[in-house]
Formats: sequence, structure tokens, C-alpha cells
Amino acid sequence: MADVKSRLTQDEVEQLQHLLGSRSLSLLYKASVHGYNASIFHAKCDAQGPTVAVAYNGSGYIFGGFTNQCYVSSGGYIKDEKAFLFRLKSKEGVLSPLKIPVKTATSAIYDHSSNGPNFGGGALQLLDQNAAAAATSSNDNYTYNVADLHGNDLGLTECEVYRVEDISSFLESPWRKITWTTEEREKIMDEIRSYKPYLNSVQQIRILVLGPVGAGKSSFFNSVNSVFRGYVTSQAIAGSDNASMTTQYRTYPVKDGSNGKPLPIILCDTMGIEEKSGTGLEIEEVSNIIKGHVPDRYQFNPAATLRPDSPGYVKTPSLKDQIHCVAFVIDGCKIEILPEKLEDKLKQLRRKVNQFGIPQLVLLTKVDEICSTLEDVKCVYNSKAVEKQMRITAEKLGIPLAQIVPVKNYCSELDLSCDVDILLLSAMRQLIRLAESYLDNFPFERPKEEL
Repeated sequence: MADVKSRLTQDEVEQLQHLLGSRSLSLLYKASVHGYNASIFHAKCDAQGPTVAVAYNGSGYIFGGFTNQCYVSSGGYIKDEKAFLFRLKSKEGVLSPLKIPVKTATSAIYDHSSNGPNFGGGALQLLDQNAAAAATSSNDNYTYNVADLHGNDLGLTECEVYRVEDISSFLESPWRKITWTTEEREKIMDEIRSYKPYLNSVQQIRILVLGPVGAGKSSFFNSVNSVFRGYVTSQAIAGSDNASMTTQYRTYPVKDGSNGKPLPIILCDTMGIEEKSGTGLEIEEVSNIIKGHVPDRYQFNPAATLRPDSPGYVKTPSLKDQIHCVAFVIDGCKIEILPEKLEDKLKQLRRKVNQFGIPQLVLLTKVDEICSTLEDVKCVYNSKAVEKQMRITAEKLGIPLAQIVPVKNYCSELDLSCDVDILLLSAMRQLIRLAESYLDNFPFERPKEEL
């Protein structure tokens, strides 16, 4: 029996997963192998958790039903508000999905040892009379046109039952709306290219990127840079180590294309934040950076912060040299297990940044690792696991959920992906908008020709 295989094709599996909001199906029962028998069905499928029954007929229809509850041969009805009937394929095997939700949840499933899968007390019954047959009737429990479900062909060529795992991992609808098209990607890129700070004295906004060691600060710059270069590149030193890979303060302009002009953005990279005192980026050093006193390529020294008499200290920085927005980069997989001292240090940094009135955005990285079933980043706002981590981040750092966005950096990929680009570009657009709101605090400067 170990070689029992699913009859569903890959396209059919993907369509069924879409209807279920799930990514994992495990075959429990196959009538052509185990027998068209209700007792065998219950022996294989009772106490297995949520299941989906899939039936096939000679007319090419694939149809069935899903229950979020366990079969236990109770001899009565089971309440299930998430149960539904479905059709994957219609006449001659044409893919045409249809979903029929339960109408009377208290009678969603009839769970009797003498019956096969029985939805709504006869609305759809498979293994009818312990035979390769189905029985259907539209009743108050499920309302539908029976011909739409199976084309009035009640003879079965196969019946399979699958355990449905991680059924609650995905929301039916995304809780934030994003358009996942190449046109949207180009639209956001054009918005960023054409952006001009309204203050004449500031030609490029400066975004300070802060975060714990290994969270993906430098990788974020490399990823954004890659999007505008048109290929995956790695200018900033990135990687994983116990200590920060970044030891210098670097200001990275983002260029549009290999030989293109600089965009109106400068991403400022720093040492990673570490748990122990005297290691990693110190809070007082952040004050110097925000004020514009720290020069490009300044070598950090956790034992001694930059002082007015230090070599390279910028004594009279202008607004264009200062920080206009801060991005906190947080590893989404580790937010729940942040060491207490590191969490306290991040909160102190938040308070320090708040003292300067600088707006902040949290970039929650590694979203593809947060949810093991997130194979497509387009589902990032459908993932309950990602939403949970974002809410935990909001609570731990004391930042509004609206100021947290998920991103995926380019790490192992050799080629760009439109969906990954859109997440990165959406984050950059939000950073620009926050920086613009900070510049609104300063008096408007009329162009020189008007003076």
C-alpha cells in the first residue's frame, strides 16, 4: 500500500489548494485500492483532522467536499462552519472551479460508520451503498444546482480522501492589498525615479538602516540596488556571522541602471546592533549619525564613539547631511526569541530616534522562512504566520502595525523576481513618503530664480 498515488495532476492540486487555502495534502484513502466501502473509509480517515474528499466520474468531472472537523463515526451530525462542496473540473475535464459553502453549519457533516463521506445528510454522499457511486440532492444544508457539481453523472471512477494540513495557515483574502504585476513594478520604480524632495537644499533623502546582526541590513541595500540595476548584485558586504559584517558607516546612493544617474535616495548602512554592551553599534553613535556628524567610511569603534575632536568629524552638517528617515530591519523568524537585552537596546534606539522626530519603518525580513508553506511571496499578506510576526513586532517595539512591512532580500537567487521586487519597491516608496513627511517640518524654500 506504500505505493498508493494520488490521481490529481499538479494543476488540479494547485487549484484545490487555492480553494482550501492550504499547501499540504496527504492521501489517506483511495477507493480503487482500498475498496469502495464505508467501513474501510472510516478506518483510514477517522481521527485524521480536516479532510477533503475528491470524486471522479466518467464525464470528466472532479468534485467533492471539505470538512474542517474529524470523522469519528459518531452516528450523528457534526457542526462545521468551514465545510464546503466544490468542483474542480466540469464536462470533459475542463478546469472550472466552483465552491459551495455550507448553509446550515449544524448539519454540515453526517458522520455515520455505515456512510462514506456524507455532506449535509445527503447533499453529497460518496461511496453510496458501498459502491462506486455518489448520491446528491440540494437541501437546506447546501444549496446548489446538482448538475453543476457532477453533470448528473453519479457513477464514480475513483474516490480519494486527503488529510488537509495547515488549513488555517492562510487567509482567504489578503489583509493588505498589493497589485502583483510587472506594470505595478514599473509604476513604483517610476515614482521613485521621479521623486524630488521639495526642499532645494536636499537633493537626496537619507535613510538610516538599523538592525541586529544578521537581520539583513546590508542585504536590503543590495536588493534595492539590484532592482534598479536590473540584475542581482552585491555592493555592500553582507553575510552571516556572530559579529557585524559591517564595520564602517557607509552612505550608498542607489543608481538607476549600470551607468545611470543616482536616484534621490541614499541608504546609510551601519554596524549591526548587538546584545552585549561595548559591542556593535552604540546608541550615542546613532545620535551622531542622525545629526550628520559621521562621514562616509567612518570606522566604528564600539569602545569610543565619535567626538567633535575626532578626525573626520563633520562639525557643521547641513540638513542634506542629516538623516530623514530610519528603517529598522528585523529578522521575522527571530522576533519572538529576541534576547531581552537586545530588545531593550532596540527600544532605546527607538526612543532616541523619536527624540529627533525622525519617522521610522520596520522592515520584517525573511518572510519566506517565517511561513514554511509560503512558496509564493504574493501570498505574504494571506499568511497568518507573517501577520502574527508583524503584530508581535509591533507590540515588542511599540510601533504601529501600519509602520511595519514585510520584505524578502535577494540572498541565494541569481535572477530577479517581479514579486520580490514589488515588496522591496513598496518598502522604499513608504520610506520616501515618511522622509517627505519629516521634511515638511522645515520651512519651504522658494527656487533661486524666484528670489
